[in-house]
Amino acid sequence: MTNQTVSAEADELEQDEAMAAESESESKSSVTNEQQPKLPYVLCAGLFLGPLTWMGPVGGGRNVLTPQIFSDIDPAGKVAAVALLSSFVSLAGLIANFVFGALSDVTRTRWGKRKPYIVGGLIIQALLFVFIANAGSIPAIIGGWVLVAIAENAVAASMVAQQSDRIAPRWRGTASMCWGVGWTCCQVITIIASQFLDRPQLGMYVLAGISLVLGLGHVLLMNEKSNLDEPRMKFDSGSLLSHFFLPIHGARDYYLALGGKLLMVIGGTCVGLYQLYIFTDYIHLDINATKLAMSTMTTISLITGIIFGIIAGPLADKFGRLKAPVAISVIFIGIAAVFPFFFPYAWAMYVFGIISGIANGVYNSVDGALNLAVLPNKETAGKDLGIINFANTLSQIIGTAIAGGIITVFGSYRAVFPAAFVIALLGACLFFMIKKVK
Repeated sequence: MTNQTVSAEADELEQDEAMAAESESESKSSVTNEQQPKLPYVLCAGLFLGPLTWMGPVGGGRNVLTPQIFSDIDPAGKVAAVALLSSFVSLAGLIANFVFGALSDVTRTRWGKRKPYIVGGLIIQALLFVFIANAGSIPAIIGGWVLVAIAENAVAASMVAQQSDRIAPRWRGTASMCWGVGWTCCQVITIIASQFLDRPQLGMYVLAGISLVLGLGHVLLMNEKSNLDEPRMKFDSGSLLSHFFLPIHGARDYYLALGGKLLMVIGGTCVGLYQLYIFTDYIHLDINATKLAMSTMTTISLITGIIFGIIAGPLADKFGRLKAPVAISVIFIGIAAVFPFFFPYAWAMYVFGIISGIANGVYNSVDGALNLAVLPNKETAGKDLGIINFANTLSQIIGTAIAGGIITVFGSYRAVFPAAFVIALLGACLFFMIKKVK
């Protein structure tokens, strides 16, 4: 057999595998490529606004303003308070994401199955921001954030499933890019929040307003219709197992993606959750210098993330590659943490911001499409994507525990950086192990 023959057979086999993968992807999609021949620009715009309605305001309030509030109330106990907050919030979010994702899958209303949870969750979230702004004790603030986590994850689980509901496989890289760029742009809201470190109460009010205004824009753009004509779930043992328990059949790649995301976010949490204290207690900047440094780092991450995010999504659609860009980006997220370890200066955090911004931009743009590609069942997309999304919350419990333990044992923030590096590399390994997606 000649080398040309072998090469031709290999090319043919690769084409067959690609066609089979595309066929399988379409079979798991609610919208086929034929039904959506053109890129749905309006839906993509709605997906872009999605993370900005909940992730942006919650991240700015919980990770920027609340640590400052804790520092004002109890400077000596602020690290323990942040760790306790993250643990309770993550546990509540874990449960809420699973429950509301499953409920939205089986909901039938004149407003659709996702919209009621999105609208209701955003309103409750905004009201709780006002409560937190006026709570005067750490237990009350933590309790408020636990309730926010429930509302936030009702929104998140419903929003992320819209890609499976409304976007054909051929456009999922681009749609995922829009969601990912929106996720990256949440850093704009972090910048806004950081300007209120000396007035955290006012900052919480501003974040509540941002959430409601952008939420209205998202709902109008997505324009979800009635789904009363969809078949209702049969209340038998098989349906209950399918809709309210972990997926079992054909879920190997699904769990690898879940594990990879879990480890990736744990690594990021080790650094991101304590970034305020890294600047004040590790790099030793005063409050004004910290505000400038956080704004600068966030701006750097934002710009690089948007640029590379916009590039990555369409390229993923063009070349049909999802696994490699996700795995490689996670490696670079780990590499970014090396610089502040060796150089405890603000410029090293800026380098961290550049590298992690590029990596997160690529990751956020392609990861959503990868998640959709490994779904075991399109009928339980909300629940299954909610389980993947819960990695964002479960990882905060683990990441906070790891980082808090390291800080306590070593008495310094320096050791969190190599921990973040190793954890990210392990996550990349899991992504590389996925078989059915290139």
